[in-house]
Amino acid sequence: MSSLKILIPVKRVIDHAIRPRVNRAQTAVETANVKMSMNPFCAIAMEEAVRLREILKENVSEIIAVSAGPAKSADILRTAMGMGADRSILIETDQELEPLAVAKLLKKLVQDEGCNLVILGKQAIDDDCSQTGQMLAGLLNWPQCTCAAKVEFKDDKFRVTREIDGGQEIIAANVPLIITTDLRLNEPRLVSLPNIMKAKKKPIKSIKAEDLGIDIYPRLKTIKVTEPPARKGGAKVKNVDELISRLKEVGAIQ
Repeated sequence: MSSLKILIPVKRVIDHAIRPRVNRAQTAVETANVKMSMNPFCAIAMEEAVRLREILKENVSEIIAVSAGPAKSADILRTAMGMGADRSILIETDQELEPLAVAKLLKKLVQDEGCNLVILGKQAIDDDCSQTGQMLAGLLNWPQCTCAAKVEFKDDKFRVTREIDGGQEIIAANVPLIITTDLRLNEPRLVSLPNIMKAKKKPIKSIKAEDLGIDIYPRLKTIKVTEPPARKGGAKVKNVDELISRLKEVGAIQ
């Protein structure tokens, strides 16, 4: 089999345990003084790459983590290297990136680094777009296996199990390949203290987004961000007749 060089995109987002708040200007979600961490789907992708290397051993030549965002994104790249990435690349920009822009940046890196497998989370928990992997596959003209719940490598092919309505679907594909990960794929390992210390010695290459020659200017404009309306409390009824009466009052039935 050909050696696998794996690229793992990771995104810095508000920690999944934190409840997001809209800022006072209602232009975005408040991020100042808020705990940030690696997107959970990205952590699953990173874990899957490490497991592949544990199984395939020398047939995985390198695992590269990449993130696009502000300089602070280096912290999640250190986490990725603590999980097992050999090195990482930071595409530094303060511009808010849309999925197409990220896909274009990743395409450039895939070509420059000579990667033949990209594993990334199916979505980020901040925007929930679930588009980057598919767009990257389209730009590279590579096969894609999205929403992977199980990944196996047999007979020089990847076999990816996906959960679909009413059952499961198994897709087989050769590299080069794009795989996007679902929550059920694995449970990311905790980063041990020795691995955290080792990660500090691993290199992070920083690149300015504008130096890549990619148009990342946003095509969408956020007009306003507001909190969802508060849910009203439920009410108890004594019998079916009262239930029907209440439903008629609110126009649920006629």
